[in-house]
Amino acid sequence: MNVLIVVTHLLGTGHLSRALTLGRAFVETGHHVTVASGGFPAPQLPTHGLAFEQLPPLRSDGVDFARLLDKDGAVADDAYHSTRRNHLSTLLQSLQPDVLITELYPFGRRSLRAEFRALLEAAEALPRRPLVLSSIRDILAPPSKPKKAEDADAMIAAYYDGVLVHSDPKATTLDTSWPVSDLLAGKVHYTGYVAPPAVTPDPEGAGKGEILVSAGGGGVGDALYACAVQAAKAMPDHIWRILVGGSDAATRITQLSDPISPALLEPARPDFRAMLPHAAASVSMCGYNTALDLLQSGTPAVLVPFDAGKEVEQSLRARSLAPLPGFAVEPASTLTPDRLYAALHQVMQDTQRSLDGFEFDGARRSVEIAASLLGRQRA
Repeated sequence: MNVLIVVTHLLGTGHLSRALTLGRAFVETGHHVTVASGGFPAPQLPTHGLAFEQLPPLRSDGVDFARLLDKDGAVADDAYHSTRRNHLSTLLQSLQPDVLITELYPFGRRSLRAEFRALLEAAEALPRRPLVLSSIRDILAPPSKPKKAEDADAMIAAYYDGVLVHSDPKATTLDTSWPVSDLLAGKVHYTGYVAPPAVTPDPEGAGKGEILVSAGGGGVGDALYACAVQAAKAMPDHIWRILVGGSDAATRITQLSDPISPALLEPARPDFRAMLPHAAASVSMCGYNTALDLLQSGTPAVLVPFDAGKEVEQSLRARSLAPLPGFAVEPASTLTPDRLYAALHQVMQDTQRSLDGFEFDGARRSVEIAASLLGRQRA
């Protein structure tokens, strides 16, 4: 199969990370994959083994996902969006893919609906129409109005052959966060979680006994980092390593530093997953990829879900993890150094949670589903 995956991450890098993991699973089974990324470059994410196409990048203006900024930080104008659409159209015509996967759309990225619709219409017009799939995480941002769900259903009915839900339904089903109509239910395929293989712990013990504080690869999390800098003063017997994401990490590290605190601040590290199994505990937000890293490593964790701009996805996910041993949830709105210290003390004393019981091979299963649906389409 020749596969094209189209993704635009606007704030963090989780969407791109998941798309790349999915792409590598296709490559590992002998297929050719191109990932077209419309977000800002994320050099910490490996792209080896697949073709990677960078579109003129966009990012959101903070948590305002309707206000999109171009590579220079200005509001993207019609010409900039037109350039992106033309880039995608040219790529589609060149590749003539057997399978087209849109990450998150039409359940999100409504600010890019003109771009995605143009892509889908171009795919319909190809000499041989590709199998078209939507790829979504376990929990979505619930629609604020019924019309948003109705519009998504209309797009699914018009253009899509299936929806890959990257969740283990034993843990979370799509209706936890999104209204599932009869039409949508007929096209849903649960894949299990899309996670990279469980990482081998760092052979030199990097992260051993440390409190690892992270907020993903994007430029968010300063309030969490600042709280951790202060909480570290109450736990001088542990090294606190605060990994700051974003392209401006160096500047923000300088702003966050406190000479009295023992916390170590440094840019986000590509070996974070290998450090995690050695850590005494993790303090993080609760994005999809972070949650899977924690489930795979078994590391005790305090979850501070991202909830700015009325975001509820991470809070719903954290709530689903809270009953498991070694997890504590602290809302960002009430987080203080004392509360963080108390939550860490709790999870570090808790029972070690089992690493079994969840399906993490969603990328491989996605390949199987796509191959089966394509075979049925072309039979």
